[in-house]
Parts: sequence; C-alpha cells; structure tokens
Amino acid sequence: MSSVMPIRRALLSVSDKTGLIEFARFLASKGVEILSTGGSAKAMAAAGIPVTEVADYTGFPEMLDGRVKTLHPKVHGGLLGIRGNAVHEAAMAEHQIQPIDLLVVNLYPFEATVAKGAAFDDCIENIDIGGPAMIRAASKNHDAVTVVVDVEDYAVVQAEMEANNGGTTLALRRRLAATAYARTGAYDAAISTWFAEQLGETFPRRITFAGELRQEMRYGENPHQVAAFYANAEARPGVASAEQLQGKELSYNNLNDTDAAFELVAEFQDTACVIVKHANPCGVALGGSQKEAYLRAYSCDTESAFGGIVAFNQPLTGETAEELAKLFLEVIIAPEITDDARAILGTKKNLRVLRTGGLPNPQSSGLLVKTLAGGLLVQGRDNRLIADELKVVTRRQPTAQELKDMMFAFTVGKHVKSNAIVYVRNGMTVGVGAGQMSRVNSSRIAAFRAEQAAKTAGDAESWAKGSVVASDAFFPFADGLLAAAEAGATAVIQPGGSVRDEEVIKAADEAGLAMVFTGMRHFRH
Repeated sequence: MSSVMPIRRALLSVSDKTGLIEFARFLASKGVEILSTGGSAKAMAAAGIPVTEVADYTGFPEMLDGRVKTLHPKVHGGLLGIRGNAVHEAAMAEHQIQPIDLLVVNLYPFEATVAKGAAFDDCIENIDIGGPAMIRAASKNHDAVTVVVDVEDYAVVQAEMEANNGGTTLALRRRLAATAYARTGAYDAAISTWFAEQLGETFPRRITFAGELRQEMRYGENPHQVAAFYANAEARPGVASAEQLQGKELSYNNLNDTDAAFELVAEFQDTACVIVKHANPCGVALGGSQKEAYLRAYSCDTESAFGGIVAFNQPLTGETAEELAKLFLEVIIAPEITDDARAILGTKKNLRVLRTGGLPNPQSSGLLVKTLAGGLLVQGRDNRLIADELKVVTRRQPTAQELKDMMFAFTVGKHVKSNAIVYVRNGMTVGVGAGQMSRVNSSRIAAFRAEQAAKTAGDAESWAKGSVVASDAFFPFADGLLAAAEAGATAVIQPGGSVRDEEVIKAADEAGLAMVFTGMRHFRH
C-alpha cells in the first residue's frame, strides 16, 4: 500500500468554526465529498459548499437533543475499516459503509465552559462523546485516515494535498494521530479534574495533568537540556497568561524566575517591588511610590540585581521605567505597562516586558507538581501565612513597627529557598540568606548581605541594625537566633515548634529581643 492516501470523503464536525469554510471550500474544489452535522453542515451549506448531513448518510436521525448523531456503524465503520483487508471491505460493502478518509473534529468547549463558571449541568452537557470516539477511531486507523483536531493543521493538510495530488503521506497522518490522541487525553484530564473538584476529592485514585505547548525552547536550565513550556487550564494571571510586549524569547530560567517574582509581589496590597535572581528574591520593598519601592528593593543587593527579574504589583509607570532602563535586566513583569513606560523600555530591544492584566490570588487553592523517578509529588499551594494569630513568647513585646516588618519579612521568607532567613527594616529587605544546609549559615549570609548593602549605600553601620528577622522554620538551636542578634536585629518571627523552643526563647530574652511564633512553617525546596 502506498504511503500516500487520497482523500475522497471527509467528515467535518467542529465546535470552533474558525477557518472551516475556507478549508471546506478547498476540499470541495478537490472533489472531496463532505459529510457533516448540525451547525457545521448549516454553515457550509450557507456558504454554497456541497455537504451531506450525517443523518442522511446513516439513515438514522440525530436524537436525544443531539447526544446521538455520529455514534453509528456507517460512521465508525468508515473510519475504522482497514483498506485492502478483504474481510473488512466485504463487511463494509454488505452494510453500505463508505470509507471516510479525513476526519475534522474539534470538541465541545468543555474547558471554556468550566472556566467561565458555568453550572454543573451545563458543564456536563459540554462533555463531548461522539467527537472523542471518532477521533480515537480515525487515529487508530491512521494508515489510511487523516485526522485533524486543531485549526492550525488545516493549512498543513491543504499543503500536503496540493503536493500529493489530493492525498496525505503516512508521516503526516501519524503525526496528526499523535496530536489527536494528546487532545483527547487532555480533554479527559480536564473532565476528570473538574469532576474530582465537584466531589471535593483533592487526590482521586487516578490523577491526570495536561498542558498545551506554548513554546519549545533552545534549552532548559543548561544548554545540554531540552525544554518546552506548556500552559494548563488554570485561570491564574502570571507568566502563562502574560502578553510579551517586547524582547527576546523567554528562556526556561526566565520563566521560572519570573513566576517566582510575580507570585511574591502579588502577596502585598501596598505598592511593592520584587527583584529575583535564580528563583530567590534578592530585594523586596514597599514604597510611597513605585519608583521608591524599586529603588529600595534594588538597594538591598545591587550586585545580584544585575541581570535579574523585576516584578511590580501596580501598573508600571514611565517614572519607574526610567530607573529600570539604567540597569541590565532580563525580564520586567507587571499587571499593566503604561504607554510612557513602553516607550522608554522600547529602546532596550532585548529586555523582555510582560503584561499580565491582573495579579494571582495568593490565598487561592491549586496543586503543585514535582517529578520524581517513577512518580509525581503533588501538594496544595502554600496559600496561608500564619496559623491563627501571632503568639508573643518573649518578655519584651514587639513594637507596632516591628510587628509590621515581621509580617513583611515572614511573607518574603515564604518565597525564599530553605533554609531561609530574611532581615527587614522599614518595609524593605536588607539581607536575605537562602538555600543553606544549616539555618545559622543562612542567618550569617543574610547579615553579611545587610553589611554589604550598607557599604554600597555609603552607610557606616550595617542595615541589619534595628531590623527584624524572619525564619521560614523553627530555630533548632539558639545559634541562628544569636547570629541575628549579633547582627543587630531587635525582633524575630518564626514558626516555633522545636523541642528546644524554651532554650531559644531564653536566648532571645537574654539578648533583649522580641520574638513571636506563627505556628506555620514555610519550607520551600
């Protein structure tokens, strides 16, 4: 059998009618007999394209409000019959089943129906039955049948038919079959995920995840690693939904770091700026203006900010953009970018500028997935900050400003790789210690960063003096806390819960520190 199979008969039944008329008109010009259903048939007939209703072809009317229309042997036999197989061809001839060489189906818009918050019954009615059945049948018989599930592939099929006297090659049919199975798999994943949510099942017996390819990348974390970016159906403003206004293509590391920056900046109600490098915040600050917030965040670690990611929780202004343009940055992300800011940043052609249209809700639920050899680790989003209320455990009570800074510091610490230590003074990080194997080393590194920030700014005294310090998990020993005290911190916020809590509290009292427990840990691995 030749690898090129001519297309003589096609069944077109689509929910998304983009490009349908143009593609159907092309098929008709090639002498292809067209079968169709419902709205697709009406649209083609109205455009003057010869079309036969499936009900007329099968001799069986559509019924049950359209739930049954293509579930018929004359349809599935036409898709599944093996060409050149004497038994199959005899059966098809006996039952007047004609071969169907091309199937074009895109499914009922289940995902879109769920996304707009439709009622349960409406979602159920938008579960396609006949479409997936036909797609799977055509894909199984791809030796002879061409299957199209994406509008983008109309042009591909058309080009092949032009190049092959009205036929398609086996190579294309196999590729389209793989695409089709991936589509039905993603469709079923969306349905099963939604159904589990309706039943309140966070972790059903079987769990599926699906995504749509957005970008193949030049490489992953390192040049020898392949990589791609897939978007899922989660309606969460961020890198997946953002519009890139300018700049080079986003890399794997760009996307990962930008997501980290934007998720953190969304935690704050006041005007805030976050600068991230290698998925860790190197500077976070609030400000009376956006420009002030950026300059304060930048001052925390001017070395690490070079080549970093900058995120804002307010529309980016021209005034702020003028400051940003002075520094080499990889990505800027904000809910909106004003025209003035776009004009200023437009002079930096390689700088990637993203507009998201909104902020993610830090309290929203969702699942996070990490791969392991042979499996997946799945957990809920870290969408809380403290257990119930802060518990003061030292003799000295924190001041109002210390309390405000402690909550800010603990929020930042939630987004820093463990072990995480964060020094904050007056709504601005002054030192961040991230990802160390011992908490005391994170504390020392953060103190060192505070000293360096002060030197860069021309201050003789470390910025850790008079600061508060946050720890993402409890201090297992007093040494980490004492390192903070030695650096000049006056108050500490931590989860508590160590078997040595009393020892740590005693050390805080002896050092004159105020300390509060949150009752909630924020490891980030």
